[in-house]
Amino acid sequence: MSNEQLTANGTALLRITLGIAAIAHGLLKVFVFTLPGTAGFFESLGLPGFLAYITAFVEIVGGLALIVGFQTRLVSLAMVPILLGAMWAHSGNGWVFSNQGGGWEYPLFWAVVLVVQAMLGSGTFAVDDMQARKTPANV
Repeated sequence: MSNEQLTANGTALLRITLGIAAIAHGLLKVFVFTLPGTAGFFESLGLPGFLAYITAFVEIVGGLALIVGFQTRLVSLAMVPILLGAMWAHSGNGWVFSNQGGGWEYPLFWAVVLVVQAMLGSGTFAVDDMQARKTPANV
């Protein structure tokens, strides 16, 4: 396999993994904490409760978009504020995410990885790639 192929496949693996993790976090808010419970948590932090619903939606829909490789750059960047918000929410718990209440390094790492994904694009096996091949300039 060439370096280009390895990079494209690695980019796709990163994209799909980010999508799966995002969906898992969104569904955790829906099925474990419940959306009203998550809204209550957001309110306890001084945030509007409706942001919990938006956050879960962005995580689930954004995760699906990442898995299929649809608008990968845009979706990756759109998810960064969610992770920066999570970093802020966990900032009082210290650096290590295994601390009670979770630390802030994991959301920071995830935000940086989303920026990297936006820089890399979709990689292989992506709707974006299929759409790019169908444009008139590439026909």
